[in-house]
Amino acid sequence: MAEDTRAPKPAREHRDVWITAEEAPDWMSHSTDEGAQTMRLDESQQRLVEQMGVRVADDYVLDDQISEDERMIINMGPQHPSTHGVMRLQIELEGEIVRRVKPIIGYLHTGMEKTGESLMYMQGGTNVTRMDYIAPLFNELVFALATEKLLEVEIPPRAQAIRILMTELNRVASHLVSLATQGMDVGALSMMLYGFRERELILAFFEKTTGLRMNHNYIRAGGVAADLPDGWEEDIAEIVEKIPIGVADYEDLLKANPIWEGRTRGVGVISAEECLAYGITGPPLRATGVDLDLRKSQPYSGIEQYEFDVAVGSNGDVYDRYRIRVQEILQSLRIVQQVANRMPAGDYRTDDRKVTPPPRKRIDESMEALIHHFKLFTEGFKVPEGEAYVAIESPRGEIGCYIVSDGSAKPYRMHIRAPSFANLQGLPIMLADSLVADSVATIASVDAVMGDVDR
Repeated sequence: MAEDTRAPKPAREHRDVWITAEEAPDWMSHSTDEGAQTMRLDESQQRLVEQMGVRVADDYVLDDQISEDERMIINMGPQHPSTHGVMRLQIELEGEIVRRVKPIIGYLHTGMEKTGESLMYMQGGTNVTRMDYIAPLFNELVFALATEKLLEVEIPPRAQAIRILMTELNRVASHLVSLATQGMDVGALSMMLYGFRERELILAFFEKTTGLRMNHNYIRAGGVAADLPDGWEEDIAEIVEKIPIGVADYEDLLKANPIWEGRTRGVGVISAEECLAYGITGPPLRATGVDLDLRKSQPYSGIEQYEFDVAVGSNGDVYDRYRIRVQEILQSLRIVQQVANRMPAGDYRTDDRKVTPPPRKRIDESMEALIHHFKLFTEGFKVPEGEAYVAIESPRGEIGCYIVSDGSAKPYRMHIRAPSFANLQGLPIMLADSLVADSVATIASVDAVMGDVDR
């Protein structure tokens, strides 16, 4: 038998079992702490007060005599279904009581803001629409408004009305997803079926109008991509008629349900002062009693023409956040009905040829029109130098777009003020000193979309 000249296999290095809540072993000392099972032992005082949720109001209840042995660190996520995406929470428990929470983000790492700086303004809609993928039309609208602010173009009334129609329908669809998944998280499984049942009406209309159910690239600088389809009035009438019937089912199921109330009332409480300190907006802020809605305070796209009420709570808990979204569904449908009744005639995009391609018929008739169309889609349109910030009210709160232009066809800098990112800061406040069983209900009530966080 020939002699085996192959090099011997290296001996397998022995790894000790790493128990959750123990200090990382020596063999981990040179690796990243991305998967660390414990919170840092040398957290600064600033980080500690953030994780304990006591920066604004110190309602932390802790017996200092409790030994470290009686505390445990658990990881929730990043693959846990009830974190609603790739979010990870490190939670310090004392028995079943949550004492400290450290949200960890960055697992999605899409880099959409940097990508936006390499795309022409005409292409930007395909990028931003994928951030908050549950409410994509709001991403498109805020990007378009910021671009138009630099361009100083006038948007036709019909285009503005279509934008309001589509975004308010998107608000309804987004809140339906929130209610459906929150119901499932807390154990009301029928809500998952009901919420997606009603949402399907809106997505079918979106597909008929934009060609897609999600990530539309429909709202663009200068107007919208296409006019409303034939028969849109009947579709809107069906949506406005059927969804309130579905909402009535939700009310029968949840509003006075003792189990639902027991799982949501007084759970995940945050105060108005804490919301304002952390930049938390949208339903979580309004649930504390703050009457702040950018549709009223900083109206955009002519939304001030329509009548609606701002839903406001008082307790700042999971139950009030749920009630806010139910009421906002009905108020948004009220706006949709008014838009449908008053839809102005005219063009669906500006006639400024600097940003709008020539009509399709003109391309067949004029070489100049063909060249104009070709150059616009290959080189884009140039935006005057300057900077602009525009904010609108998305289903999750204030979404803002900040653009810096250097006079070229691409943004020099683009930054999105994402409401989900700001609202997640409130989780340590909401979860501190609550039962670990309530953490799922609290996370669901924040309604964060991770594409909106890791953009």
